[in-house]
Amino acid sequence: MPYPSDPSPRQAPHAIWRGIHQTLKQDSIGGLLLLCATMAALILANSPAAPWYQALRNFTFGPEALHLNLSVSTWAADGLLAIFFFVVGLELKEEFVVGKLRNPRTAIVPVAAAVGGVALPALFYALVISMSGSDAIKGWAIPAATDIAFAIAVLAVVGKFLPAALRTFLLTLAVVDDLMAISIIAIFYTDHLAWLPLLLALLPLAAFAIAVQRGVRAWWILMPLGIAVWALVHASGIHATVAGVLLGFMVPVIATKRAGVHVGSNSKGEKVYEGLAAHFADRWSIPSSIIAVPVFAFFAAGVPVGGLSGFMQALTSPVALGIMAGLVLGKAIGITSATFLVTRLPGITLDPSLKWLDVLGMAFVAGIGFTVSLLVGELAFGQDGAETQYMKVGVLCGSLLAAFIGAAILTAPNRSYRAAAKR
Repeated sequence: MPYPSDPSPRQAPHAIWRGIHQTLKQDSIGGLLLLCATMAALILANSPAAPWYQALRNFTFGPEALHLNLSVSTWAADGLLAIFFFVVGLELKEEFVVGKLRNPRTAIVPVAAAVGGVALPALFYALVISMSGSDAIKGWAIPAATDIAFAIAVLAVVGKFLPAALRTFLLTLAVVDDLMAISIIAIFYTDHLAWLPLLLALLPLAAFAIAVQRGVRAWWILMPLGIAVWALVHASGIHATVAGVLLGFMVPVIATKRAGVHVGSNSKGEKVYEGLAAHFADRWSIPSSIIAVPVFAFFAAGVPVGGLSGFMQALTSPVALGIMAGLVLGKAIGITSATFLVTRLPGITLDPSLKWLDVLGMAFVAGIGFTVSLLVGELAFGQDGAETQYMKVGVLCGSLLAAFIGAAILTAPNRSYRAAAKR
């Protein structure tokens, strides 16, 4: 006879699923899959299988009447990344309603850091491009983004004993960074705006908002509405990933009996509810991190370097140098200097558990601009061409260098915190 604590045959599958769910939610798993997808793309693009890889990327399908006869790589960038940005929208709203961004005094430090981490990389890129005489200035926003999945994964691997406040700082900074990146995409990388589809998108968006405010969670209601919003935003000329953020913003954060998920009872026997934003973020974070982002990386990161000479030519191009300067130097200097300046204001201080070496290491880690940087790069230069290849080399090498420098800086304080924990 099993002990009372043992799972019953009916409970066992649920326990196994919960274990798998918790494992897949780990930051390191998403980062590992993203790294594997990137490596696979690079190997295929520079192997005898390159023609097959390019044919797969360029294979088109979808209804032409709806302007959705898109290539596989475009479906990954416009479609799958909408899931990633839906989760970003949910996290952003949670931060603004109940998180760090709710209190202006608490939020001002990571927000200022995010602004510095967007402005300085763009400035570094523009300086490199202007000094080289290149006309590739339209890629100025490429090094401005921080890849949440990769950055948090690096912090999870090298900083197990670092203060929890550092992860919160990086996550808040990256979320605000993504909000600015989304705004940049919508404002600066929209060439032709069709107002009719954009106005029509308000109808399913409003229906989605009403449904979730009333506590509707049925996928067969919400998914068609979400897809309709996505398709109409895509048809308007605005990048379709913006639709994901808008849908995320519609989901209520504060739990109610109507718009909430029952998660248990408190000590008084009263039912406890979880907000729909947290519930959806929990459900969709796994498809985002283990499917959407790695698949996008697989189709976006494959750059044929043409051997050592081709790689060196790409690496020394103004586009690649500008991106690397922005990701490595611009991010680190922008985030650290903005944090230092804002904490000089009366009443604004750095979290007591953090040291400036922690902030510097985190600032370099924030220079991992992989996913959104590749997306902005393709919007700026297209999916093919020399500048696109140079852009990909710059993003890959700049992100890798920033990750290594950040990890090296954080290793020393991590050892110190680990020794202190043992004592």
